Amino acid sequence: MPIIKSAKKRVRVARKATVRNVKTKRTLRTAIKAFSAALGSSKASDAQRKAQSALDTAAKKGVMHKNKVARKQRQLAAKAKAAGAKPVVKKAVAKKPAAQKAPAKKTTKK
Repeated sequence: MPIIKSAKKRVRVARKATVRNVKTKRTLRTAIKAFSAALGSSKASDAQRKAQSALDTAAKKGVMHKNKVARKQRQLAAKAKAAGAKPVVKKAVAKKPAAQKAPAKKTTKK
């Protein structure tokens, strides 16, 4: 056990991060296994979309490196294509136009 206060805090923080990372990895593995199981069925494209989303989440949270995530996504797409599943099309999200701010009023000293 650490004696120094900051070292004790690092242990607590690391424990919380480990729990978060394990949950993310478990979700990822479950999604990839579901995709593998659904390859022959009509639910393959939906399972592929969920697996890619789980991979993106893992990359965003720093659990996996972004290049590894890209490689895994390419592998999933290749397996889906070989199985004859329809490709996953990402929907474009329409951005709202930015509201223009009124220019700040200048005040003069009297």
